[in-house]
Amino acid sequence: MDINKIGVIGAGQMGTGIAQVCALAGIEVALNDISEARINAGLATIAGNLARQVERHQVDPPARDAALSRIRPAPGYDAFADSDLVIEAATENEEVKRKIFSKLCPSLKPTAMLATNTSSISITRLASITDRPERFI
Repeated sequence: MDINKIGVIGAGQMGTGIAQVCALAGIEVALNDISEARINAGLATIAGNLARQVERHQVDPPARDAALSRIRPAPGYDAFADSDLVIEAATENEEVKRKIFSKLCPSLKPTAMLATNTSSISITRLASITDRPERFI
């Protein structure tokens, strides 16, 4: 399976890190959070992180600019309709994650994979509320 477009739900520390790494790797990214202000704050964090990487000569300016151009705000789950993979990186609360996945699935193409960023919640329980538990990591 080719992954050309990903969605990231959660524009906090983990979500912005995931979005930044994917964009630097050449993947188109749609970034979502609970409000436009949080999405914009996440985009600003990514821009700041990339600026520091340029200062440290870890990334050159054209690579930074290309990465930033690959990340777009996603104010609603419908923005993930063409995503090959959607990664949930929301707060570590099972009920929040369950609500996200139940609302997200109808917006996705049938072949899209889902992923969660959790350290303590059962993957099996989260996958079971989706319409694609066999495509959940």
